[in-house]
Amino acid sequence: MTTPRQAESSANAALADLLRGMMHGVTARAEHTRVITDQPALRPDVLITDQYRAPVVVEAEYLPAASVEDEAKSRLDLPVVGDSRRIEAAVALRYPAALRTAPNIRVALKDARLDYAVHYKDGARFPTSGWLTGSIADLADLIRLVSVPQSEVDAAADALERGIERAAVILDELDVTSPAVTIRIAQTLGMVNVRQTRRMACAILANALIFQERIAAIHPGVKRPGQVCGKGVTNPQAQTRQAWDAIVKINYYPIFAIGMDILDQIDPYAAARILNNLEYTTSEVNALGAATSHDLTGRIFQRLIADRKYLATFYTLPASAALLAQLAVAKLDAMDWADAAAIGKLRVADFACGTGALLSAVYEQIANRHERAGGNAANLHAAMIEDILYGCDVMPSAVHISGATLSGIRPNIPYANSRLYTMPYGRQQDGEVKLGSLELLQTSSVLTLFNTSDPAMRTGSAGEQTASQITAEFPDNSYDLVIMNPPFTRNVTHEGETANAVAPAFAAFDASDAEQRAMAKRMQTLKQGNCYHGNAGIASAFAGLADKKLKKGGVLALVLPLSAASGGAWQAFRKMMADNYADLTVLSIAANGKDMSFSSDTGMAELLIIGRKRAKNEPARNRANFISLTRRPQGIAHSAVVAASALNSANSSEIHAIQDGPFGGMLLSVGDDVGEIVADAIAPDGAAYGAVRIKDYSLAQTAHALRQSQLWLPATAAPSALKTAPLGSMAKRGLYHLDIIGRSPRGPFTKTRPSPTATYPALWNHSAKNETRLICEPDSQLRVKAGMQEKAAAAWTTASRSHLNLNFTFGSQPLAVAFTERETIGGSAWPNVIFADERFDYAFAVWGNCSLGLLSWWHHSSRQQSSKASITIRMAESLPTLDLRALTDAQLAAARAIFDEFRPLEFMPAYLADADPNRALLDRRVLCDLLGFDEPVYRAVRLLAQKWCAEPSVTGGKPRPISAQFIA
Repeated sequence: MTTPRQAESSANAALADLLRGMMHGVTARAEHTRVITDQPALRPDVLITDQYRAPVVVEAEYLPAASVEDEAKSRLDLPVVGDSRRIEAAVALRYPAALRTAPNIRVALKDARLDYAVHYKDGARFPTSGWLTGSIADLADLIRLVSVPQSEVDAAADALERGIERAAVILDELDVTSPAVTIRIAQTLGMVNVRQTRRMACAILANALIFQERIAAIHPGVKRPGQVCGKGVTNPQAQTRQAWDAIVKINYYPIFAIGMDILDQIDPYAAARILNNLEYTTSEVNALGAATSHDLTGRIFQRLIADRKYLATFYTLPASAALLAQLAVAKLDAMDWADAAAIGKLRVADFACGTGALLSAVYEQIANRHERAGGNAANLHAAMIEDILYGCDVMPSAVHISGATLSGIRPNIPYANSRLYTMPYGRQQDGEVKLGSLELLQTSSVLTLFNTSDPAMRTGSAGEQTASQITAEFPDNSYDLVIMNPPFTRNVTHEGETANAVAPAFAAFDASDAEQRAMAKRMQTLKQGNCYHGNAGIASAFAGLADKKLKKGGVLALVLPLSAASGGAWQAFRKMMADNYADLTVLSIAANGKDMSFSSDTGMAELLIIGRKRAKNEPARNRANFISLTRRPQGIAHSAVVAASALNSANSSEIHAIQDGPFGGMLLSVGDDVGEIVADAIAPDGAAYGAVRIKDYSLAQTAHALRQSQLWLPATAAPSALKTAPLGSMAKRGLYHLDIIGRSPRGPFTKTRPSPTATYPALWNHSAKNETRLICEPDSQLRVKAGMQEKAAAAWTTASRSHLNLNFTFGSQPLAVAFTERETIGGSAWPNVIFADERFDYAFAVWGNCSLGLLSWWHHSSRQQSSKASITIRMAESLPTLDLRALTDAQLAAARAIFDEFRPLEFMPAYLADADPNRALLDRRVLCDLLGFDEPVYRAVRLLAQKWCAEPSVTGGKPRPISAQFIA
């Protein structure tokens, strides 16, 4: 008996049925006519509609599905019967051929791997080429996301920001004519009276008006903004205040409380001008169709946030927040997502919540998983805000926006008290200083402020009032998920707006020098038993706080600077991860500029790290999956498929490990947009993670082999022996630059202009034009401070001829190692490397500047800037280097001869190492003449150089000259 062939219409009916079960509240119609306006005979395969979202069509065919994309594109921009929106996105879906003969089409479809792509009204395709592959649950997530077009949200955000700017100009005028008004507004927000604060106040008023528009559509007794503050309305301030009073009698206090307090501070004339302006802006936003995006005002708030430099409160981009949340929630693998009661017992915290981007993303992931399992996410809303989601921040205005953002997900559902708190920060009334959420490092309860406005503030959506100060409990070992993008500020950063700060990490909110010192001292008390390090910055303390609050089996998810992967100051953090966590995933981005960060405007590379805290008696499994993306997610839909691809690949047997040899990582595909994933061991001592921000993981695999005294090159079957050792095992390092010229009594010297007859010459700074040869001339001289002759003599004993580059800009500098003819003190850019055997100086110079030496330096470095990598003077001790002690006398003589050959030769910048004839010659001399390898090894190293010169962290996005051609 043959199995009947399943018609495409049967598959479409099953698809619609399954999607309805995974997307609560949507209407999914298969093969229906009379659904397209003015085209009653047109029959989309599946039409998905929702009262709050744009319609989406799915056009599906069995493979090879030759015409499915044309069919999908033909549905775009069509009007749907009974819906004011047109079709914004159409999904082209390819059914696997095996479904044709499935005995139960619904069961087979539920388990099938599907290929699909999205076409948009503006002609865009996602992915740009190729196909996404996923389950029907992945497809449901994608449909949910593409029904809110990102272009509309971006346009609405731009319109909202323009309106806020216009309104802020009016407050700027008041700051001149009536400064007491703007001072009171700043006090209401818990901020200093600067322009950012006035823009923030206008953002909060705009936020309230946008929500008023939505609420008026739900509650007949609520007036629309146009009725109370539109053109021609008499006394807009009084009428708007009256409308908001009526709204808060229903609920929505987190959205309107501070807005009412701000409005009360402004005189009627100025208030009328501001409200008229913002009502027009609200209408503009609504006309764009994106007012239902609950994250809209949160995104604007982040653009305006005050004290950004001091607090380092850089906005977690929505796509990045969604990516981190999806990967984190997926690790809560014991959860029954169909059980609303079980979900209600989850506890999720963000102790640096800002405007709630990460908490909102977690909310969405939990809600989506509940709907996939057949539940109604609306039933979770009250529990989400009352019990599940905890957020803390030092800025009352940020906490307000967090509350408004979370409330706005389901604005028609009231709740009692939220778990959002403003934490005490700076000098308190009793004279003590507090450090916000970091106080929780030493306690489980904190006297918090919801915000600072008067009267006593409201913490719920239904108008409850509490004392303005409440004691909140944050028990240790009690949270299922802690997710954060903590501040990155460091006390060692004295530049830009922090140049004159005594303690930049604590300079926010106009803190005095005395307050900054007191807060830095407080941090020294709080850090006990924590992975905090001052050079790593405040983010390391927040990481320790997260670990303290997580329960066994809980999930940690952080956005951190890329230096967390390799910085010496971050070693305690990495050791904490090795000691306490399993199932680690580390994501970074092998790109440049803004594309290398997950946050907005940081200007530095970042990473995401997600791990599960090991259960009691669970054995250590110190292995992590490292994922390097080619660019950061371009939208929430993009991040969803990146996360799904990463999760589907996480346990694949096809993932290469770093120690497997130079075969690269497993491709992570999003259509044609790929990254790589590779497994690597996590050292128990907290050693650096090398496998971050790397486009081609075969480079990391070769660098790893070198560290193990193996030369294993791409396209070679097996490794060869090449003895290497940490630099510190064969050489001493020189002094830290402040121990040379630091303020007395620390440094015995002052630094002045160079002189050919200097007693104490110094190689201090970078000058690319003077660093093109192996031999560099001193650029400074040192003079002994009065009374410090003895200390100066001791410092001079560290002078040497070898110097290591600590801050390497590959796009302009050629050298990793510099040599000086005279013994010379090394400064901040070129510290000393001191060998007992002077022959080692020559061998170190030729090894350090050949392609293998450049690779080792790069892999060991922190690649946090676009084309600038760095290592610290302490990190230099563990730099993998050719073991010079293992060289014979003949080899050391050969190294000297090679050095002398290259004395007059000039090198191109390092990013052109593959096209530099002198670098190619140096590779040949070192590999063949010094180390005795053959021609195939030389050619493999040149291929390695070509790969290295294609790395974004090496090129820095700098255009490659047309004349730069690869030299084999």
